[in-house]
Amino acid sequence: MQPWNTVHGTVPFSKIRLEHFKPAFMKGMEDEDREIEAIINNPEPPTFDNTLEAMAHTGQLLGRASTVMGNLLSAETSDELESLAQELMPALTEHQNRISLNTKLFERVKTVYESHPKLEPEQQTYLEKTYEAFIRRGVGLPDDKKEQLKQLSLELSMSGLQFSQNVLKETNAWLLHITDENELSGLPEHQKELARQTAQERNLTGWAFTLNAPSFRPVLTYADNRTLRKKVYLAYNKLCMQGGETDNRPLVSRIVNLKRQYAQLLGYPSYADMALQHRMAENKQNVTRFINRLLRAYRKPAKEELQEIKAIANETGLTANHNGHKPAQLKPWDTGYYAHKLQLRKYNLDAEMLRPYFELNNVIKGVFGLATRLYGITFKENRNIQVYHKDVKAYEVYDQDGTYLAVLYADFHPRPTKKSGAWMTTFQDQHLDKQGNDLRPHVSITMNLTKPTKEKPALLTLGEVSTFLHEFGHALHAIFSKCRYEALSGTNVYWDFVELPSQFMENFATEKEFLRTFAFHYETGEPIPDELIDRVVKSRTMGAAMACMRQLSFCLLDMAYYTLETPFDEDVIAFEKRAWRRAMLSPQRLKTCMSTQFQHIMTGGYSAGYYCYKWAEVLDADAFSLFQETGIFNQTTARRFRNEILSKGDTGHPKTLYRNYRGRDPQIDALLRRDGIKH
Repeated sequence: MQPWNTVHGTVPFSKIRLEHFKPAFMKGMEDEDREIEAIINNPEPPTFDNTLEAMAHTGQLLGRASTVMGNLLSAETSDELESLAQELMPALTEHQNRISLNTKLFERVKTVYESHPKLEPEQQTYLEKTYEAFIRRGVGLPDDKKEQLKQLSLELSMSGLQFSQNVLKETNAWLLHITDENELSGLPEHQKELARQTAQERNLTGWAFTLNAPSFRPVLTYADNRTLRKKVYLAYNKLCMQGGETDNRPLVSRIVNLKRQYAQLLGYPSYADMALQHRMAENKQNVTRFINRLLRAYRKPAKEELQEIKAIANETGLTANHNGHKPAQLKPWDTGYYAHKLQLRKYNLDAEMLRPYFELNNVIKGVFGLATRLYGITFKENRNIQVYHKDVKAYEVYDQDGTYLAVLYADFHPRPTKKSGAWMTTFQDQHLDKQGNDLRPHVSITMNLTKPTKEKPALLTLGEVSTFLHEFGHALHAIFSKCRYEALSGTNVYWDFVELPSQFMENFATEKEFLRTFAFHYETGEPIPDELIDRVVKSRTMGAAMACMRQLSFCLLDMAYYTLETPFDEDVIAFEKRAWRRAMLSPQRLKTCMSTQFQHIMTGGYSAGYYCYKWAEVLDADAFSLFQETGIFNQTTARRFRNEILSKGDTGHPKTLYRNYRGRDPQIDALLRRDGIKH
């Protein structure tokens, strides 16, 4: 509740205690209620300044408390914090509904909206989006339907929170303990070292594996022991679907139905119809056409890729039994293992060959150095900025002219208190305060990359370098923001546009000029050999079609749930298998389930929006092709990308912003060429 007298006004994590959250939330809600009442009771006729501008600066304490708590729930949680979140959620949801369904407040906004005042472009955008948000939240509904909407909002919030907590609990509960090293045949020494460290951290002898990606994925790629691969694969793919308190199947049904009911109360046939109104794709027909186009383009190459993997599997000894030579059916836990063997044969390439050149500190220098080379910005670690966990690093970001731009928190490694995956978030979005001061953003990138061991520093795979670049791209979108209103700044953009800056950065991962700037052997200091980079570049398209089909399966599943116009009452597993069948390359006989752990579409912002990843791939490949034409470090092109895309937030329509950068609409050809589908 006090001013934060810290470096750049950053969060004073060392002073915040669990017991501080509830009073801050309660006081924050009281403050915002009072601020809203003052706007409503203003005797002056509604104007942009006394209504819209005033609204933009309400709820600061509540926003601060909920932002800190929300981020800690993802990155540094505890049972006590989870319980508190459940306790506070009903009051918070009720408070949000009290504002969004406030007829008197809306009438003031509507009066301003219909008076067509002369405004600056960003003010006009803010006015339009605020007006539309009230409509979309049900302010025009009769009172009985408003009450229904409030109840649906609360149930959705509580169900989403429970869903995420269940995934984290089951992820943390699983541990594979191995005491016989022979079972680990095929695993690289570095992976065994990490597994040994995991066991020691749990006071166990031998080796231990968790369901964090750096731990279990290498098992699927390298382990000769097929039984071990199967055990790990099934553990991951059966999360939250095997009965008990953490089974998410009932929650999947509840969340899908609640979202459908919410949309239908507002007059939409389905949740997708509501969500896609404010996306580049515009409607579900366009999404379906887009998915179908990619299915047609990628299915044949994907089947050919799978046949290659099957051929090498049978050739190198995948048999139905130990005595005969009858070819066995390739199972999902075999695909990664034999794809790796195929990669070795075709390109003499293995992720472990690259790992010694991707020591984390060098990668940090490389990624930050890329931003310096493109945009002239610099990063300076400041240990006086408080962090929420000892592993987190905090940096000040400075612009080319030396002015302060942002704070960047970087949280790299897995731990039991942290969700799996990788994401970018903010502790403060860029915006102008009441006095017109530019409040710069406090940005956080959170990942689950390979940890250091007692013997070796953190050595990453190329895939992990790409993950770092991806989240860093989101961070740049927030760091460069130059907007007036918090609601429009940084990554607060159309959901199928938000992945452009992140996926754009991934393109640099296989660029020779970039790799030469930081990829040095962690022991010898030798630069990564050119011929190794050449093999990486040549192998870039390997498996691209199969990877695309996998993503398309998730897109189909997402759209199947959220285009429903009638109650969902089917078996979740059966529905899932039917929904994504068109993208499957092999028969689906296993009783596994993605939906029960699919937080992106159940609790995140990707409901009726998972297609955004593929949509943004078209954009990012096309956007990067301009750099390929002008030079990958071309500062003039980078300046255009910064000024037309990264700094604009949601102040212009994404199609307009993209045209201003590229000089034309995006074309799919660059993606097809990058994936080796078109030459």
